[in-house]
Amino acid sequence: PSQGNPRPRPGDLIEIFRIGYEHWAICVEGDRVVHLAPPSEEFVAGSITSIFSNRAVVKCSRLEDVLHGCSWKVNNKLDGTYLPLPVDKILQRTRNMINKIVQYSLIDGNCEHFVNELRYGVPRSQQV
Repeated sequence: PSQGNPRPRPGDLIEIFRIGYEHWAICVEGDRVVHLAPPSEEFVAGSITSIFSNRAVVKCSRLEDVLHGCSWKVNNKLDGTYLPLPVDKILQRTRNMINKIVQYSLIDGNCEHFVNELRYGVPRSQQV
C-alpha cells in the first residue's frame, strides 16, 4: 500500500485525494475496490466533465487503477456516529451494485454518499 497506509480491510472506506475533490471507494477484498465512475471518465480520465455527468457506473477495480497516482487513506470517519453494518452485509450490498448505473450528483448522490450508504446504510456526505 502507498505511503505506509495500513492495508484496507473488506468494508473499509477509502478516501482518494484527487485534485480539487475527494473520490471515495469501498474495499471488497485484497486490492479490489468498488467505486462510482462517471461514464465520461471512461473516455477522459479526470476531465472536468466527469464532475458534471449525472450518471455513474458502479465499477470494481484495482485500487491502483482508481488512484491515478493520487494519495489515499482508509477513512471510516462516521464509525463514531453510525454503527457500520456487519462486513458480510456490506460486501453483499456492495457486490449487488457492481455494473449498475446510478444517478449521480455532486450535491446529493456523490461517491461519498454511495460508500456511506453501503457501509452504514446511511447516505451522508461531509464534502458538500
